[in-house]
Amino acid sequence: MLRAGYSLLLWIAFPLIVLKLWLRGRREAGYRKGVGERFGRYSQSPGAPVIWLHAVSVGEVRASVPLVNALRAEYPDHLMLLTCMTASGRDAIDQAYGESVLAAFLPYDYPFAVRRFLDHFRPRFGVLMETEIWFNLLAECHRRSLDVVLANARMSPRSTSGYRRVIALARPAFESLAAVCAQSEADANRIASLGAHKVSVCGNLKFDVRLDERLLAAGAELKRSLGAKKVVALASTREGEEDLLLRALRARILTDVLLIVIPRHPQRFDEVELLISAAGFSVARRSRSDAIGARDVLLGDTMGEMPTYYAAADVAVIGGTLLPYGGQNLIEASAAGVPVVLGPHVHNFSEAARLAVECGAAVQVANADDAVETALAILDDPERRKKMRDAGLEFSAKHRGATLRHIEAIRRIGKRAAGTPA
Repeated sequence: MLRAGYSLLLWIAFPLIVLKLWLRGRREAGYRKGVGERFGRYSQSPGAPVIWLHAVSVGEVRASVPLVNALRAEYPDHLMLLTCMTASGRDAIDQAYGESVLAAFLPYDYPFAVRRFLDHFRPRFGVLMETEIWFNLLAECHRRSLDVVLANARMSPRSTSGYRRVIALARPAFESLAAVCAQSEADANRIASLGAHKVSVCGNLKFDVRLDERLLAAGAELKRSLGAKKVVALASTREGEEDLLLRALRARILTDVLLIVIPRHPQRFDEVELLISAAGFSVARRSRSDAIGARDVLLGDTMGEMPTYYAAADVAVIGGTLLPYGGQNLIEASAAGVPVVLGPHVHNFSEAARLAVECGAAVQVANADDAVETALAILDDPERRKKMRDAGLEFSAKHRGATLRHIEAIRRIGKRAAGTPA
């Protein structure tokens, strides 16, 4: 009955959903592609058994790479189907996998749409990355006895509270999961409290993502081209954060420093260029191959080059942490050997942030002004930079191994799906 009410609300919201797609398509053309897929209509035919993995957007797609590679090795006679919800996520799938996987948008959670999706692809089992709980989708998978694993699962206290407010609707969804591979003990306990069974702590797949050596080499070359200049990366910044950081930086003399500003969302690249100019900084754009020369800021307006920017940086301020967005991936910076500065909002990466601060790979501060002050202090202290670099490399190496633990859990699901004893 509750799910019927939830579905009714989706139907009431239908015009707004279509309008939102159209409006977002004005800024990102990818939202006007594959619209039929969002309602369960697909053209590509699998032609082979399918294993389905859902990664909502860019971060989840990147985190999926070691798991997808392991699943390919485990099930070589199956096709991998990767679904996402965002246009940038679809671009990230194409960039990471090319034509070696099937790529599609997951349909919105209308009962008719999820039935069409499952009828068309008929996956052997499904893997949902991180926090993707869709009530009608999971109910339909359960009705079909289709096993679904929640992988790299995280659950913040805020999200837990949200699900508890609709626990009568949420509990059947969590109970239907065949297995949960949680990032940490705290995540596991919160997810179990919502009704999930067979919850195990498997670690964070982001630790297993290997940085592309070619991109790291490109970053090292960029660094060499700057001569004696030091580099501060403002990485994966979100709306409102650039203005705070630029205002804090404008009050300081930075004659020997290059800022690299890398906005989290590509639709904001032009907007951020205007913000940088309005703050009084000269700016070059990576996508135009502008000469950096005496410019103050390099705008990192390319997709998939984060390792390049980190390899060129002496210190990184991680976006999403200065305003209450929950934080972006700090593990990638540590794996590249870059000292990390975090703001107060890290609930999306709470365990990784805690571990990074404890081992000395990261420093957490209260606000944007403190972030800038701390980053510049690290910049001026070579010994501190080296200690943080070494701690970051050790931190990122120490916590690898989540992929193997995920595959062990998924292997049992795969055997059940094939009708063999687990």
